[in-house]
Amino acid sequence: MAEFIYWIGMAAVAVSALTGVMEAERKEVDMIGATFVAVATALGGGTIRDLLLNRNVFWIADQTYLITAVLCGLIAFFVLRSREIPARWFLIPDAIGLALFTALGTQAAMQWHAPWLAASLLGVITGVFGGVLRDVLCNEVPLVMRAGELYASAAWIGALLQLGLMETGMHAVWASTVTMVAILAIRLAAIRYHWTLPAFPVKGR
Repeated sequence: MAEFIYWIGMAAVAVSALTGVMEAERKEVDMIGATFVAVATALGGGTIRDLLLNRNVFWIADQTYLITAVLCGLIAFFVLRSREIPARWFLIPDAIGLALFTALGTQAAMQWHAPWLAASLLGVITGVFGGVLRDVLCNEVPLVMRAGELYASAAWIGALLQLGLMETGMHAVWASTVTMVAILAIRLAAIRYHWTLPAFPVKGR
């Protein structure tokens, strides 16, 4: 289980760093700025989770996560400088990062013996907060706050599913895997079919 969490966490860091650079690219920042956004995106959610759980921050305890975020940010920067990628493609790695980090955050909270509701919300925080930092640094309204397709709600559904599966006795690895697939499927389906939550009407209409 520990090895599974480690490599999934590393994949989540890499994918999230990519989304950070993809967002920074639209703002025409330099290499250092793009890398900073990549690192904040990749490590922000897990940092908040660990601080709330009063445990060692994961990328300080193992700086391989930090190195991965920096390297992936730099690689993405140079790749995106040489070729143009459609802006909507950003949503795919973002959805993958959301799925991976939410499942990992929920699992970490359960291992720390957090109550089920708190564990589910810590999973959501792990999944979305890196994106919040990314959008704030890029001077955008955070994606999680915008009226649009299901995002944080997809993560919360997945976190609750994970807790339910583990309560039935399913092995943590399988529960996490099912959760990641479910969150990714819900998020991509929401983008494809425009599933949304009720929102305030636009003023003036």
